[in-house]
Parts: sequence; C-alpha cells; structure tokens
Amino acid sequence: MMKFLFPLLLVIVLGILSYVLIKSPNKQPSQLNQPHQLSSRPVVMIIVDSIMDEALQSSIQKGKAPAFQFLMNNGRYYPRMVSSFPTMSVVIDSTLLTGTYADQHKIPALVWFDAHEKRFISYGSAQQEIMKVGVKQVLQESLFHLNHNHLSSNVQTLHEEIKGPSASINTLVYRGNHNKPLNVPRLLSLLGFIEKDAAIKGPNYFSYGLLSKIDSKNKHTKLWEGFGFNDKFAAQELKYLIQQNRLPSYSLVYFSDNDKLVHKKGVDVTKGIEDADKQLQEVLNSYPAWEDALKDAVWIVMGDSGQTGIKDNKEQALIDLRKVLKDYRIHRISGPVKNEDQIVLGLNERMSFIYLLNQQIKLEDVAKMLSNEQRIGYIAWRERDRVKVISGDSNGCLSFKPVGDFTDPYGHTWSIEGNVNILGLVIDKNNQVTFTEYPDGLARLYSSFYSHSGNYLVVDAKPGYEFVGEGSPTHVGGAAHGSLHKQDSFFPMIVAGTELEPQHERMIDLKEWIMRILENKG
Repeated sequence: MMKFLFPLLLVIVLGILSYVLIKSPNKQPSQLNQPHQLSSRPVVMIIVDSIMDEALQSSIQKGKAPAFQFLMNNGRYYPRMVSSFPTMSVVIDSTLLTGTYADQHKIPALVWFDAHEKRFISYGSAQQEIMKVGVKQVLQESLFHLNHNHLSSNVQTLHEEIKGPSASINTLVYRGNHNKPLNVPRLLSLLGFIEKDAAIKGPNYFSYGLLSKIDSKNKHTKLWEGFGFNDKFAAQELKYLIQQNRLPSYSLVYFSDNDKLVHKKGVDVTKGIEDADKQLQEVLNSYPAWEDALKDAVWIVMGDSGQTGIKDNKEQALIDLRKVLKDYRIHRISGPVKNEDQIVLGLNERMSFIYLLNQQIKLEDVAKMLSNEQRIGYIAWRERDRVKVISGDSNGCLSFKPVGDFTDPYGHTWSIEGNVNILGLVIDKNNQVTFTEYPDGLARLYSSFYSHSGNYLVVDAKPGYEFVGEGSPTHVGGAAHGSLHKQDSFFPMIVAGTELEPQHERMIDLKEWIMRILENKG
C-alpha cells in the first residue's frame, strides 16, 4: 500500500550518489533532547501493512508468529475492523489520525484530480505513472503537500492534539506541531528536488527513512533495504526510544514489508507476517521479559485494510477505463489538462474517480456506459445532496443521504430510496440497516463525494478485478485494494494493556479511543 514510496526511493538513489560523490553530513539535531514525564502509560501502535485475519491466524497456528500470539493471548482481538474509503494508505492514515472520514480530512485518495488548480495529483503509485507525472512533483506532493496543504486545517491529528510527546515512524501522514528539519543530501538540493534546508511540521519524534532518523546509528537505510522504508528500520527506531527510556505518549509505527508481498503473491502469503513477527520480537526483547512490555505500555498491533486476490489472466483481470470510455477524450497524465480534454481518471487500484471536465457531458450518461462493463461492481455519483448508485447486475437505482428514517449499526440515520440490493443493504421491519458486502458503506461512500470539489463518479471493481489506465499499477495473479468491498475493508487489530474499547470496530473510531486511553478515563 505504500506505493508512494517509489518516487521517494527513486529520488533518494540520487541521494546515495551524493553520499558517494559529494558526501552530505547529517545535520539533524538530536531528537532526544527534551525530557518528558508521562501522566499515563504510553500507547504504541504498530501498523503491519495489509495484514489480514486469515493469513495471521494461519501463521499463528503454524507457530510462526509467537509475538503476535503473545499479544493476542494477553489482550483482545478484533478480526473485522472496518477501514476508511478509498482503502488506500493516505486516506486510511488521515482517518486514523483525525478520527474523520475524507469529507472532513479532505484527503480523497492516493491519486486524484484537483478541480480548482486543474492539476492531476499523485502521491506515488506505479513506476510508469510516477515517471509520467514527474518524480519531483510526486515527491513534493507526498512529502510536503499531503500533510501541509491537502490535509484539512479544520481537523487536528493525534500528534497535534495529545498533551504529551508523540512519535511518527515511517508513516505517510504525520502532521504535528514541531518544525522538523530533514537531512537532505546535497545532490537532491542541487538538482532541485528538495530544498537543502527543507523541514516538515511533525511530532516530537519524526522518522522518515533516510531523510530523518531518531537513532542516528540506524543502519537499515541501504539501497536494497528501501533506504529505510522497511520493517527492520522501523523496529530499530522504536527499540531506540524504548532503550533510551524516551517512549512518548503515543507512537505510530509503520511496518510496510508485508504489503509488497501480498500485492505480488496474493492474500494467502504469510512470509510478510512472519517477518514482521520477528521485528515485533526484537521490539519486545527490549524489555527484560515480554510481560514487562505490557506493564510499560498499551500495545496496539493492527492492519490498515484488506486486499482482494486479482485473477491471473491479464485480459480478464484488468478493466481498462480508457477502452470503456473510448468515446471521450481522456486526459494524459504526462501533461497539463487541455481544453479538449473531457475526462480525467483517478485510478486507485480497485476504485477509481472519473472526473467530467465538459459540462455538457451528463453523469448519468457516463454511468450508463460504465454499467455495461460487467466487472464493475457499482457506479455512484452525487446529485444535489444525494448519492445515487447503479449496478449492471441490478435494476433501478439506489439513492441516499444522511438523516432519515433508517438507522445503521453505528447510530447514523439515513434517507434511503430505491433498490437497496445494489449496495447489499438489508433493512428489517424496524428500519435497521445491516451492511453485507460493503461495511459502513453508506457513510464511507458518501464521504468520498465531499472529500474534494469537482464533477465526478466513483466506481468499484468486483472481487478479482482492478482498474488500469495510463501508467497505473497492475497486480495480475497477486492482490490489490482501494475498493469499498469487504475484502478490501476488513483488517485485524490486537490490543494488549488496556480494558478500554473503541466505540465501534472502525478505523474512524480509533482516535477518540486512543485519547481516552491517554487521558486514563474509564
């Protein structure tokens, strides 16, 4: 899921050259120069990217995940937490840290179109897409604009809100209250990729691969180790805080390696989980005994979303929206939007935004054309204050908006009209809504139509398929995510060290829960 890393890694290759040719000293000040006293036990949250329940349970049953098993045996296990939407890391991290969906935090997706600036935005996806958009642009978007400009100033992150110090280790979204200078190799600044005195607004402790380290002696930043974006690097940063007795109130740590393996080999692969477990063992070994870790902190080890297996036949698996929408002029991402362009595609693996630039093109007409593609699960668009949804598999249309006579499991009420089968809704005689195929589907889908401006549709691929376009990634025979579907949406969470529980088993509820833990309220 951390596909944004490719542009960063590509650019840092140049940084490695600078260490060889124009060696750049590490000018970062120590991040351990402020003492702090915690009023409650710290919270350590480790996200193992794309970890899923079945694969985790398989590893534990085989005895290959003792650290996961230890935490599970000494805590509580939630196998079906619900992610945000689209199920892409930048959106998920924003929801986790702000406790809001995209309608409030305003990060729409990994790839989207800014209608105000008429600009294609990518935080980094496939190599080909990055090269077309431009390495410098993608780096600037992911490293600076994502946190400083695109993430809404009307919401606060956990790093900004908690009273004590916090840490961000290899996370995509990290906005905090502290000015944190980056260690920019000279060649990167000479080539204009990053200013030599560049800094970000982050938490007290900020780690971002080669560009920012908490432990100055952390050596897991080599070319073949992803320049620091790997589980060993992240684990070492966390271990250092523990060993220096500087564990802050809240630490968010990203283990990214599992995601790469799942994308490549499919949902049943367990090697990434077993490798992540070894790093969890390293962290727990920082204590005299693992039980001491539970006395010292609250431990939360979790995924961020699921993935769905993609068919191994390329012709079947890949939905090329350029072919489906061949009657329209589609913007080419390698250049600016032209006057004659009619559509922009914002492809996010198994989900896509379809932006209409020409006011004469009707959303309903494009939706009808898309409904002829049998591999698409649903097509949605906004009409005034309602979201309308159709599917090639169902008759009629589903229409909904907040506030009404129907109540979902999370206490939200909705006005619902039309064919509820399109989104797999089950409504009982008391007007209680149950979600089947699309967990928290109404709120998550609705939020995507208020995440940014523009005239657009949202489409999801059915399980087994993903969207493809100009330079987008493909995962034929592997797995992908992005959609609203339950296979992309569910992730497991292990909690040890607290009896407090989140209000609901959703990503959006975790911020409030963490605040309760830190405030030591029952």
